[in-house]
Amino acid sequence: MHKATQELSRRFSVALAALTLTLLTGCASMRLIDSDVVSVAAVPSGMSLQGAKYRFERLPSQINNPEAGLAEQQAQAAMTAVGLVRDDASASLSVMVGFSGTQYQADPWGRPIGPGWTPYGNVGVGIGIGIGAGSHIGLGTGMRFPPPTQFRREVSVIMRDLKSGQVVYETRASHAGPWSDSVPIFATLFQAALANFPNPPTGLRRVNIELPR
Repeated sequence: MHKATQELSRRFSVALAALTLTLLTGCASMRLIDSDVVSVAAVPSGMSLQGAKYRFERLPSQINNPEAGLAEQQAQAAMTAVGLVRDDASASLSVMVGFSGTQYQADPWGRPIGPGWTPYGNVGVGIGIGIGAGSHIGLGTGMRFPPPTQFRREVSVIMRDLKSGQVVYETRASHAGPWSDSVPIFATLFQAALANFPNPPTGLRRVNIELPR
């Protein structure tokens, strides 16, 4: 009876360890991209954005920028997912996309490090002497390690009614994190920016999307 109990306990432990490993592996294979999103809809009475047809327009500075074409492809995928249709010949909307990215060194809380930070070397030595019942001399050293690099990226989508020239939908999404692979992060930001289209909630909101590592 005792041996049977031990064997049952052993099998349970093995199964629990396997389940834990599976869960940890699954979690490790995904990353959470948390985007800050602000969207504003200004649709005139009688007009619907659901299923609307659009074409892209670019700023002069974007015309010869190959990255603008990639951004439009990513935005198009996100807009297709919410029912918008690209149709250059029959478009009722023009769509302009924006994108930007910066990298910076961050403190342990992810905040940008300001001037004066010395990432390497910063070694300090201190000596203390105490007088009383006994004496003591202490020596200490300290060193700062290189701070981590963070990446901040932002995208925007502006939709304009071609007949009136009025902006009918504007949305922006931004994310800061340690991920250096820009292409999937920008694609995810466009997805976040189009979340809740065409009736977004008011104000700043957080949109979480899981992305494979």
